[in-house]
Amino acid sequence: MNFIQRFMYGRYGMDQLNIALLLVYLVLYLISGLFRSHTLRLLSFLCLITVTVRFFSRRADQRREENARFLNAVGPLLRRYNVNKSRRQDKDHSYFKCPNCGQQLRVPKGKGKISITCRSCGASFEEKT
Repeated sequence: MNFIQRFMYGRYGMDQLNIALLLVYLVLYLISGLFRSHTLRLLSFLCLITVTVRFFSRRADQRREENARFLNAVGPLLRRYNVNKSRRQDKDHSYFKCPNCGQQLRVPKGKGKISITCRSCGASFEEKT
């Protein structure tokens, strides 16, 4: 165990980009097995090599920059997924969009037809909860 710690000292390790590349590798590998495509198998192998190189790299600043660019590109999708996931799990509230400004509004469920006033623009509208 001490050997592994000494070997990995100063190396970059795993991050979100490596995890995404591993997922892409697995998907491409499975699809290449189904369709017997050598091109997809080669692409999956390149993903695996990229993960390995990034994992053992000693250039942590470059790897952090790559990961930051990846997170900036994928961040809005992840946030949208997390918001939608939390809304699906919220059994006590309904969510509406203001017809005037587009602001998302949360109101309690089971109140019948209520008048909702937007906090951003002050517009009122009626919805059934």
